Amino acid sequence: MDIFTLFTLSVGLSMDAFAVSICKGLALKKFSLKNGALIGLWFGGFQALMPFIGYLLGIRFKSRITAIDHWIAFFLLGFIGLNMIKEAMAKEEEPDDASLSAKNMLPLAIATSIDALAVGVTFAFLSVRILPAVTFIGAITFLFSIAGVKAGNVFGTRYKAKAELAGGIILILLGAKILMEHLFF
Repeated sequence: MDIFTLFTLSVGLSMDAFAVSICKGLALKKFSLKNGALIGLWFGGFQALMPFIGYLLGIRFKSRITAIDHWIAFFLLGFIGLNMIKEAMAKEEEPDDASLSAKNMLPLAIATSIDALAVGVTFAFLSVRILPAVTFIGAITFLFSIAGVKAGNVFGTRYKAKAELAGGIILILLGAKILMEHLFF
């Protein structure tokens, strides 16, 4: 996987964490780099951990599924992308909660990184070098999360839906790119 594709994938995956970070920033009375970094560590850490776990699961089945791996990647990324777009279009707002406790952050970190688990499975089929890839994904999500906390603290939730929509579109396009590369090139 080339660096541009990995970067684009990382940005797409980080959009859920970015959107939740915006909500966290809105709930916080004042932005601090410490709080932004803490939120970034939660989201970036799980965004790196989940594709690694998915990769380990996927590698077990790789030899049996290699002939259709591009279709699996296409459907998984498409499904994740469509779900993100659906969430972006939903009208209901999540309540603001400024708590940064493990009890509050753990479920958010897991929820925003579940899609990365499926991406990790596709990494196994695409023979991606997993450690550099998950490190890169985690770092991009860390940075986007800090930016989200700051943006939420300054601007509010105006950009939450747009971030989720952009992330969904990016993942669908990446799935289509993977499929096209395997079918036509």
